[in-house]
Amino acid sequence: MDWSTWQPRERANLCFIVKDGRILLIRKKRGLGAGKINGPGGKLDPGETALASAIRETQEEIGVTPLEIEERGVLHFQFTDGYSLHCAVFLARDCCGKPVETAEAAPLWFDLGAIPYHEMWADDRHWLPHLLAGQRFQAWFEFDGDRMLTKDVRLEVILESVRKDPPGESCDETPQVSS
Repeated sequence: MDWSTWQPRERANLCFIVKDGRILLIRKKRGLGAGKINGPGGKLDPGETALASAIRETQEEIGVTPLEIEERGVLHFQFTDGYSLHCAVFLARDCCGKPVETAEAAPLWFDLGAIPYHEMWADDRHWLPHLLAGQRFQAWFEFDGDRMLTKDVRLEVILESVRKDPPGESCDETPQVSS
């Protein structure tokens, strides 16, 4: 697969709400991944941003509004049948409202240490722990139906400025020279 020339057929998002040591997931009832457990999300409407879509899809699927939301990753999927998907991944630290079941999804809370990876897409176990650890990432996957063929997960390195001067000393002071 030549990812350098890859173009997605569709753009979508996922939104994972993490609160009080638990994660809010859904069991999808229809569409791609029906029957699997995942985060709320879906396809972008024309002219819609990934962030606006993540909020709208979460509201539509389980009746809550994600709060303190930020984009943390990007997933690229290529299926052997020709379908391709670009997916922005969001992490929210709170939500407003009470999760409700809809025609699209059933909401499920899980402890962070008990995420049911065996009921999720095969790729989730390779990037979701990084999301939960606060890391940013990009990942590329090839699938044949439900079967993952290849994976490439890359974490972003975030460099922070570190002050090199010892506490109490300033770079602006002229050094004293003894004679």
